[in-house]
Amino acid sequence: MVEPIRGHRPHPSARTGALAVSLGLLAALSALAGPAAAAEPASVLEASRKLVPTGPWPAGDEKGMGNLIGAGTQLRCGWHLSQPKAKTYELSQVRSNTMPKSPFTGPYTTQYKPTSVLPGTAHAFNSEKYAADAEPAQQGTQIDAIGHFAYLDKPWDGQGAPPLDGARYYGGFTQQQVKPTPDSPLLKLGMDKAPPLITTAVLLDAKAAIGKGQSLKGGDLITAAHIQQMLNAQGLARRGILPGDVVLIHTGWGDQWKDPGGDSSPYYTQGPGLSYDAAQYLGRSRIVAIGLDVPFIDPVAEGFLQGKAAPAAGTPAGLPFAVHHHMLTQMGIHHLESVRTAEAAADRVWTSCTMILPLRTAGAAGSAIRPVAIGVPGQR
Repeated sequence: MVEPIRGHRPHPSARTGALAVSLGLLAALSALAGPAAAAEPASVLEASRKLVPTGPWPAGDEKGMGNLIGAGTQLRCGWHLSQPKAKTYELSQVRSNTMPKSPFTGPYTTQYKPTSVLPGTAHAFNSEKYAADAEPAQQGTQIDAIGHFAYLDKPWDGQGAPPLDGARYYGGFTQQQVKPTPDSPLLKLGMDKAPPLITTAVLLDAKAAIGKGQSLKGGDLITAAHIQQMLNAQGLARRGILPGDVVLIHTGWGDQWKDPGGDSSPYYTQGPGLSYDAAQYLGRSRIVAIGLDVPFIDPVAEGFLQGKAAPAAGTPAGLPFAVHHHMLTQMGIHHLESVRTAEAAADRVWTSCTMILPLRTAGAAGSAIRPVAIGVPGQR
């Protein structure tokens, strides 16, 4: 297991003072940087680096890379928000009863209740409820809590009860500490422990760089070398991926999201995803979240979910969802799934301020989200 990063942050007074000075420079820096710049000005990035904590985190940490969110990431965000031509992009798909449905959950159905009137009042009101087993936190555009995945010392042979007593989570937490009974919420590493993710996003266009303008297919890999290639092609080589960034990758698979789609949609049957070495690369980069326009993040070839196709090349034995394993249990990096990337990619918004606010549901393993990106179109 990778040792989780723990520990040190700058003193709050130092962070606040530096942030105030740096924010005072934003207007001047905005004038110096053209609206088509692919990255924030060097002065903003340098000031941000001084404010982003380096770790290690204290024992018992439940935020993972969420510890990086704060004055430094907000400073980078602030520059994007200050740009006169900045535009807001919706990064979530619209939820409906006819949207594509995950095969891993119960039926996702919103039931619309009749309009009600309170006796003795002039008020009428409307509301709705979910059908049993709907699992809205694992449908549509959503975020995985760090406690969504655990790992075992060795693969389970399928005989008898699963050996959950030996399961481990991020930071070395045990099954007893995280989910001691089958009906228990996550006592550690649940969605309520995640901070609001207000930071910079880097959008990488795999459809253009890898697919040569064609959407990636089920099982296609996005490797560490591809990430470097996209950074170079999009004018981001010098900036790179910074600690606390959210990385978004546009594959074109989101074109399969059709509404109506429902249970017959091909969207959830397969998809492109990260290679294991790409997950390791992004982990070393200390990102706070990874998001793709796919339902899995891991590559899923046609037939893989039915046991008819092997895991991707380079996948460690016994870990078919190795990206989930590495990001969640080893690095404390959140997953954003079914992100709507097409509009921002078409407008070449390679860097932006993103705001991702998960619901603070106690003990939840995930949350429905409505992320947005705010950035200037036409970046070179």
